[in-house]
Amino acid sequence: MKTSSSLPQLVKDDPWLEPYSEDIQTRLDRYQSTLAEMESTKGGFEAFTTAYRYFGFNYDTKKKGWWYREWAPGAEALSLVGDFNDWDRTATPLSRTDGGVWEVFLADKTYSKALTHESKLKVHVVGPKGGQDKIPAYIQRVIQDPQTHGFSGQLWAPKKEFIWADEKFDPTSAAEMPLIYEAHIGMATEEERVGTYREFADLVLPRIKKLGYNTVQLMAIQEHPYYGSFGYHVANFFAPSSRFGTPEDLKYLINKAHRAGLAVIMDLVHSHAVKNEAEGLNGFDGTEGQYFHEGGRGYHTSWDSKLFNYGKREVQQFLLSNVRYWLEEFHFDGYRFDGITSMLYFHHGDHVSFDHYDKYFKDGVEWDAVNYLQLANTV
Repeated sequence: MKTSSSLPQLVKDDPWLEPYSEDIQTRLDRYQSTLAEMESTKGGFEAFTTAYRYFGFNYDTKKKGWWYREWAPGAEALSLVGDFNDWDRTATPLSRTDGGVWEVFLADKTYSKALTHESKLKVHVVGPKGGQDKIPAYIQRVIQDPQTHGFSGQLWAPKKEFIWADEKFDPTSAAEMPLIYEAHIGMATEEERVGTYREFADLVLPRIKKLGYNTVQLMAIQEHPYYGSFGYHVANFFAPSSRFGTPEDLKYLINKAHRAGLAVIMDLVHSHAVKNEAEGLNGFDGTEGQYFHEGGRGYHTSWDSKLFNYGKREVQQFLLSNVRYWLEEFHFDGYRFDGITSMLYFHHGDHVSFDHYDKYFKDGVEWDAVNYLQLANTV
């Protein structure tokens, strides 16, 4: 038997967990080892979890132009296509660098008139099964064509930067005792249409405040191709859904909530992803196992969706950077992580009654997912 001083704090707090102290300590050891490994990389944990500032589209103020980078280790060739080059799949190829990363620099002197704010974009990926047009993985704006109903990415670079006015907001009191109003932007109007971020900010937030809530939880923020999924079949993890307005409209909502003393948390979907190949991450580089597990382990039969490989460093970086992105770029105060049980267990909680501690700590635990969630909490 372990001495009380050697027990994890969780076990000290709950003696009923003592038979599982070794399992709990193993979780802690694995987390600390992974975190130390990330800290040892260039730039440390900070740089590791801000990959969105490197991948996707990022403007280089020194070189005067746009970098576009993509991680696609299984691909044979990548080329950027869009209205800026008349959708020519041979005009703007990317070069492969280390670690399966591809990149291209788009200098202002060549592209400034063609590649502008709201330019439509895709990336043509040639993989083992041939070529396919895809939405860039780190894209921050995705729109749907009203005629064809197809999706494309957009370069989102408005000249006027959004001015935040929420620096005095302190979410501490809401975090200590949250009174949560859960909402879906599109369904927040009484009319038979899709509501908008600004309508919610101007018409619904005052009612939420008046009713005594201190926290707003927003569903369906990450872009999803099928509206009927309620936002749970995410395709574009860094893009706020364009159905409700622009990224600036979402910032307007959060800014207004903070000025009213309301915290805003987001339904974050990292438990699975839509299986669509044209819109999402599935088969991005032409292989099955880039972001997701191969075979049955990578498919959720109940949800008809793809399951992330939480043990792969590049996947950890993608998801952890996504956690950081919404906090830093949109001032969200925190998250309600969707599908936690599905993440934590190989059986996904299907037809399982959690009536014994064994069910929590020993039966079918997905250690990589546990580790990932510990890292996400660190962010």
